[in-house]
Amino acid sequence: MKIITGNANPELAKEICAHLNVPLSDVLVSRFSEGEIRVQIKESVRGRDIFIVQPTCPPANENLMELLIMIDAARRASAKRITAVIPYYGYGRQDRKDRPRVPITAKLIANLIVAAGAHRVLTMDLHATQIQGFFDILVDHLYAINVMCEYFDKKNLKNLVVVSPDVGGIKMARAYAKRLRAGLAIVDKRRESPEKTEVMHILGTVKGKTAVLVDDIIATGGSMIEAIEALEKKGVKEIYAAVTHGILSGSAIDRLKDCRSLKELVISNSIPLSKQKQISKVKVVSAAALLAEAIQRIHDEESISCLFDVTN
Repeated sequence: MKIITGNANPELAKEICAHLNVPLSDVLVSRFSEGEIRVQIKESVRGRDIFIVQPTCPPANENLMELLIMIDAARRASAKRITAVIPYYGYGRQDRKDRPRVPITAKLIANLIVAAGAHRVLTMDLHATQIQGFFDILVDHLYAINVMCEYFDKKNLKNLVVVSPDVGGIKMARAYAKRLRAGLAIVDKRRESPEKTEVMHILGTVKGKTAVLVDDIIATGGSMIEAIEALEKKGVKEIYAAVTHGILSGSAIDRLKDCRSLKELVISNSIPLSKQKQISKVKVVSAAALLAEAIQRIHDEESISCLFDVTN
């Protein structure tokens, strides 16, 4: 086995290597003077099982191109098998034609990864599970729920209710509720644009409870802040949020700072958190052990179905 990484999230790759007790392979990923990406794998990978750790997080286009070029470099270096480890799958929100004359970019990205030469994809908390079907190669889809729930178990919160921020997240919210032995509520909202939503109703009992909002992605944070405000109006005692992928773009950090009702936002390290975004309200839990376990099992040709169980 060999683990390589680009510039998207090298710290996560190092953490995975530490769990696997293998060194991070030496790879040059830089830029030519005109900005083109330059990749050179500086050690032999002939006949090896290669895992390329590279989330396609912002800057999405740069990180995606690095991933594609690293896959191509490994293929041309006669790697036996290439697994693209993509903890965060960028462009995942463009998974269907919800308006006239728009692309299904999530499918396009899948085609590019397959065309570059990947044999397998390992990812985590896709925005839509049907994205797995966009690939013509094997896809292993992990969930961060157990990592998140371990954090909340240690906090020993009482009188919990898990809240889904929309109807589409009910299945995952129900799994969180079962794992945390909590109630379940749903925010009924109407999306007016890709960035703006309007909360209509709260379905479920939340008054006097400690709420945990669960979602897969937080970008600008607008939808989450609206959901928090709606929960506050319904008499929720404390509000926490568990979100796998913390993009935190635009004015997200300022919104979180100004939102007094939110006690903590818990995110995974699928996307690196820059120093400008490191505030006391944002807590990061590591998914490296989960990814490392999946990588080891794939390498050893063992079943990883136990890692898909979101109710453990």
